[in-house]
Amino acid sequence: MSNSDERFKTLALKKADIMVPKKGTDLSKWAVVACDQYTSEPEYWERASSFVGEDPSTLRLIFPECYLEEANPEKRIDQINAHMAKYIEENLFDTYKDSFFLVHRTTGAKNQGRWGLLVTLDLEQYNYAKDSRSLIRATEGTILSRIPPRKEIRKNAPLELPHIMVLISDDKRSVIEPLAQKRESLKMAYDTDLMEGGGHLSAWVVDSEKDFSAIADALEEMKANLDVKNPLLYAMGDGNHSLATAKSCWEDIKKNLSDAEKENHPARFALVELENIYDSGLEFEPIHRVLFGLSFDTFKTEIEKCARSYTVEAVKDLATLHVLVNAKSDTQKFGFCNADGFYLFSLTDPAASIAAGTLQVVIDNLLSEGKATVDYIHGEKVVASLGRKEGNCGLILPDVAKETFFDSIIKDNALPRKTFSMGEAHEKRFYMEARKIQK
Repeated sequence: MSNSDERFKTLALKKADIMVPKKGTDLSKWAVVACDQYTSEPEYWERASSFVGEDPSTLRLIFPECYLEEANPEKRIDQINAHMAKYIEENLFDTYKDSFFLVHRTTGAKNQGRWGLLVTLDLEQYNYAKDSRSLIRATEGTILSRIPPRKEIRKNAPLELPHIMVLISDDKRSVIEPLAQKRESLKMAYDTDLMEGGGHLSAWVVDSEKDFSAIADALEEMKANLDVKNPLLYAMGDGNHSLATAKSCWEDIKKNLSDAEKENHPARFALVELENIYDSGLEFEPIHRVLFGLSFDTFKTEIEKCARSYTVEAVKDLATLHVLVNAKSDTQKFGFCNADGFYLFSLTDPAASIAAGTLQVVIDNLLSEGKATVDYIHGEKVVASLGRKEGNCGLILPDVAKETFFDSIIKDNALPRKTFSMGEAHEKRFYMEARKIQK
């Protein structure tokens, strides 16, 4: 075992044997967007299938969640496993052993591109419980009922394909960015356009001991600055339920293994893309809320229970409200709208460290008492359009602050569900790489 292997072990990392299709494969057909996108748009997946045709594609290796409720999911799972076995048998892949990948993705004119580092994370150092103190942690509450159907897909699969994105808080830009600066000296693994407006994807192979040592140096410095009692190094960005599924499968597998067998069993690890939260190309967007069948007075009564005091200020329009909600302040702020107009709420000593947390307490109380229903909405204009209808209330959250994101998770254990989104559906990770997860 090399020195970097030992160091990575303390950092919950492991080098991976990364598989990508051999040259000559049409990667624009091979790569498909994360399975948990376009869940209400079967036509998206039908277009993807038509575009792919009979060519090799990750579309045949995943279970789009659009189809999770179909009558016979076992048939689709059997087909997935059969395609995996077929691609392996046909020697479709090149394998880059003991490597990481430096990954770059552009997703349109507004985005100059974001950088990532493809690694495997040690599931022994991941705990998705809300009160977890593990190095790898969920950022939002994990819905346990979502794990069993996903386990049925993974448990017999010979390969895993990652759409999981995991955040690091690297304000010094010391882990991924130095690799990006020297990418011309690295071997290119692939370079392709992506289907359905997905942008462009490129990757370079990271496999030198010098680069591994530099990555370990940077992560060790980050880890040394963490609270030893609450050391959050890796925070889930996208795909937490997929990582939770991998963890659950590993817990089942390891029951029948010796300590020596557990050490390097491939199912102990999961392939993920690390991304620096400070990457300027990584866009965080708040997810807003609309409450239906609720009066202003009832809402204010619930707010009173969740703060020592609060003020409400009428605002002339949505643009002004956005500026005020995001202005620096000693109080916690969020926007509100109903048929009467726009309002700014300012809370003192609120129930949670961020507005989404405080509002989730309010929403949970309203739902439990049958006083309202809720929907989670992308985009302030959509919230305003819905919230200003008679009987509705729109809640406009502040932008997600990258500087306090990790601190919020540490303080509140996990963020409320649907607090933030890392880009729109077409900007989510595409499946490209594979890794064997069976002995």
